[in-house]
Amino acid sequence: MAFLADALSRMKPSATIAVAQKARELQAKGRNVISLGAGEPDFDTPDNIKQAAIDAINRGETKYTPVSGIPALREAIARKFKRENDLDYDASQVIVGTGGKQILFNALMATVNPGDEVIIPAPYWVSYPEMVALFGGTNVFVSTKQENNFKLTAADLEAAITPKTKWLIFNSPSNPSGAAYSHDELKALTDVLVKYPNVWILTDDMYEHLTFDDFKFATPVQVEPRLYDRTLTMNGVSKAYAMTGWRIGYAAGPKELIKAMDAIQSQQTSGTSSISQWAAVEALNGPQDFIEKNKKIFQGRRDLVVSMLNQASGISCPVPEGAFYVYPSCAGLIGKTAPSGKVMETDEDFVTELLESEGVAVVHGSAFGLGPNFRISYATSETLLEEACMRIQRFCAACK
Repeated sequence: MAFLADALSRMKPSATIAVAQKARELQAKGRNVISLGAGEPDFDTPDNIKQAAIDAINRGETKYTPVSGIPALREAIARKFKRENDLDYDASQVIVGTGGKQILFNALMATVNPGDEVIIPAPYWVSYPEMVALFGGTNVFVSTKQENNFKLTAADLEAAITPKTKWLIFNSPSNPSGAAYSHDELKALTDVLVKYPNVWILTDDMYEHLTFDDFKFATPVQVEPRLYDRTLTMNGVSKAYAMTGWRIGYAAGPKELIKAMDAIQSQQTSGTSSISQWAAVEALNGPQDFIEKNKKIFQGRRDLVVSMLNQASGISCPVPEGAFYVYPSCAGLIGKTAPSGKVMETDEDFVTELLESEGVAVVHGSAFGLGPNFRISYATSETLLEEACMRIQRFCAACK
């Protein structure tokens, strides 16, 4: 009898974490490696948020919290949804988790039965399909096209829906492509979803505040209120507030679903760190002006990276509307010979050869379900980004 659970055979390790680990290992051996694999802002958590955590410690806010989160944070989240998204949620419809990943995990665990189908547009964040597979669900991938900026179309969405469809997982702005959906683009999708009452919508809005060029963010249930009773709207403080290590994600949705997620979390981690929760209260209630400043920095980095990548032989890089990723195609390099003498047959070959030859760590597109592409995170300094892009240009020029 096998000791490990069969479910593990349905799940692959995170490719993004694997790339970051590989880069650290090479750096530990003395290699000059520029790692562009991690989805983590390089900014520090704002001082007022750090101070709120210190104050919470000094007040003795160090005990277990309610499973779904402290009342002050759930109320702050409800106010955030009203203030920024024009969505009315009571604090009882809100749950706080240890990062957005736990929110998604618990929602899928609470709802997915073997054979249930979950629609996931590709490219997708690497963890979505692994979570679905872990619970015995069936992933239904819908490939998008670069010429459409990697956005799901209404026709492709409708074609993917069957009587077994339980969820659409929807991420805008997208990790890995940076694609963000306008109000009109969302309306086309929600018009389809209204027709299929068996389909629930799980939105991942983690990059909501990181959009560029005057893009106006909207979330699906904001565009189509008729979807309110079957939408879970997930967000968090990790990206916009530079709080990745604080591990705070949250969501709001129908009470029945939130109650089920609470039950799971009660047997899993219980409440999130009390100190992190008080820091998140300040993040949501306190000054927001630094977000705009950081956005401008990210936009400058995006423009630099897109420009330099499009000057690299065999690379084509669209301009994303948000997040801090680009998702260029390396189709022009497939079939060519790398400086090592290896013929690159896949995007994974491309990123492997790039790392070995030039010490630039990126993530291959096939890990996100769509290639031949690769993902670059530009959440690092312009100096490092410029050097990395110069190395990519040099590598591409050396491929024959």
